[in-house]
Formats: sequence, structure tokens, C-alpha cells
Amino acid sequence: MSPAGMSLTAHCIYLPECAPKRLRGMVGFSVTTFVSIGKFSGQLLGLSELLGTEERWPWLLGFSGFTGLLQLLTMPLLPESPRHLLLVQGDRQACENAIGRLWGGGEDHRSEVEDMLTEAAALKGVRIHGVTELLKERSLRWQLLTIVCMVTTLQLCGINAVYLYSFDVFRAAGIPPHQLRYAALGTGLCEVVTSIAAFLIIESTGKRVLLLRGYLGMTTALALLTLTLYLQTLLSWMPYCSMVLVLLTIFFFSSGPAGITAPLAGEIFNQSFKAAAFTIATSINWAGLFIIGMLFPLIVEHLDYLCFLIFLVFCLGTGLFVWFHVPETRNRTVLEITAEYQRMHSKDTPVAGIKSELVQFSQTHLSQATKL
Repeated sequence: MSPAGMSLTAHCIYLPECAPKRLRGMVGFSVTTFVSIGKFSGQLLGLSELLGTEERWPWLLGFSGFTGLLQLLTMPLLPESPRHLLLVQGDRQACENAIGRLWGGGEDHRSEVEDMLTEAAALKGVRIHGVTELLKERSLRWQLLTIVCMVTTLQLCGINAVYLYSFDVFRAAGIPPHQLRYAALGTGLCEVVTSIAAFLIIESTGKRVLLLRGYLGMTTALALLTLTLYLQTLLSWMPYCSMVLVLLTIFFFSSGPAGITAPLAGEIFNQSFKAAAFTIATSINWAGLFIIGMLFPLIVEHLDYLCFLIFLVFCLGTGLFVWFHVPETRNRTVLEITAEYQRMHSKDTPVAGIKSELVQFSQTHLSQATKL
């Protein structure tokens, strides 16, 4: 699990850093899109007609090793991210060469380079900060709260409970036991299709809108699912409503929270705090997964389907938090996003902050940047 955790974190940092600003959201969302495709592929290959048998399961297990080996062999072909080359190593020529390899030479990318030069000027003389320094930095507390809230709810939004109860829902709807695995395959397919659709519209719709729709939609779907599970023994047609609500919950989860949360830290923190922010986000994610894995069986045992009421509270709370405290990040630089956070919370932002937080978007930075 350790290599998987490190690889996922590096993936979420590397891909958005390699993308132009106008495609950053789409490229960042692709992380979860391909994760959902991988999960669905595992479900598909796990069918008894394919590799899900006692004799063939070693081949199923080895399939993950094959994809990892393929990625390892192609890794030398990938350039270092342009942002890392310029902001960390200070090598403008290498940055421009990497941009040419990644984005092609047919377009003028000077505005992208100037944005990175502006951030580099703002970070001139500022070292890479650690986790403790990020926790103490008051000027970044709303960005930190955003990460903590979003990542915590990613594990406590109830999606695992929905997948668990989907078998009972499908069984109550009259699906024969030997066909439940195919119904479960349908939930995985729903996640893949929704993720691909969200991947295609994220740049035109915006991340904030997708997050709001996702969490508020999940809140409504979980509330209705609790009601239909209560009524399914009283009304013969109610299990079909539950089945639709299961798919709707997966739809809302995959269309926003699942894909936007993972790379979010890289968008709202500058280069000096990015590594620390991802460290905190990853730690919370795995800690939340451990906690839900330990407590979820006990919660289900005592509350049964009423456990969805707990999860919808987290979804509703996070949806309201996004509504009031999280700005839109689409097509914005990290300095512009930081300024928007300050504007939204001007009464709470301390006068003294880190150097990068005091930056004014002016020609001064560009003149300093050209000297790098």
C-alpha cells in the first residue's frame, strides 16, 4: 500500500504541473477518471468467466504488476514538470524545453511562462516549508481548512456504505443472487461513465459548481435512500427507487468530489507549501480510510441503513463550506486563487503573512522575474 500511496500523491502533483492553465482542471480530474477505469477493470477481470477463479487468481493479482511495470518502463520518456524546473530548480531554459515537449511548439506559451515567472519572483528567497510550518501559518488557514474538510468528507461521505448496501438493494429489487456480481459491475460502469463526462465538462462548468452539485446532490440522494430503505418492506416497488438512488449517489460522487479533491492542494497552495499540503491531505485520507474501515461495521451493526444520516451530515456540511469559503479555481494562477481567498476572508486574514501571500499582481514582479 505504501508505493500505491506515494504514487497517487506524486501523480496528483505531477500531472497538473505539466498542464497549461486552461486544461489544468481537466488533467487533474483525469487522475480519478483513470482510477475509476482501473477499479472497473478489476471488477471485470474478477468475474469467474475471466480471471476470478481459484486457478486463475494469481494472473489477476499479477495484472497490477504488469501495469506498474509498463509505467516504470515509460517513465524515462516523461520530462520533469515545467513548474518544478522553474520554481524549484530555477532553470528557465529547461522549463521552456519541457513546455515544448509537453505542449508542442505550435502555440505561443509566453503567458504561461510569465505566470510562472511571476510566482517565481514572489517566492524568491522563500524556501520549501514543512508540515509544522504550514500548520502554524495563519495566512493559509482557510486553504488548510479547505483541504482538511474536503479530504475528510471524501472518506465520510457514505460512498463505501452505498456500495455495501447496493447488494441488498439489488437483491430486494429481485435480481437473482448469482447475477448480483453483474449488477455490481453496473455500479462500477456508472462511476466510469460519470467520471469521463465530468472530465469533459469541468473546464466549462468549473470545479466549485461540480463540488456543490456533488455534495448537495449526495445529501439529497442519501436522505431519500434512507427513506426508501425504510419503506421497501411496505411497498413492493420501493426497492427499484432505492436502486436508482444508489446509482444517483455514485453519479454525484463521481461527478465532483471524487475527481476534484485529490489534486486540489496543488491548486490552492504555492510551490513552497505544496509538498506539505499534499502530505497532510494524504495522511488524512489514509487515516480516514482506516477509521471508516474499523468503525463502519460497528455503525452498520447498530444503525443499519440509518447510518446514511450520519454521512449526509458530512456531505451537507462540506457543501455549505464550499459555498461560503471556497473560491473558483478554474483558469486561475495560484497567486490569483490566494488573493481570492484573502478577499473572501479579509476580516480573518492577518496583516502579516508569508512573502508569497503579500504579492501584488503588477509589472514589478515581471521585471524581477526576467532577471531569473
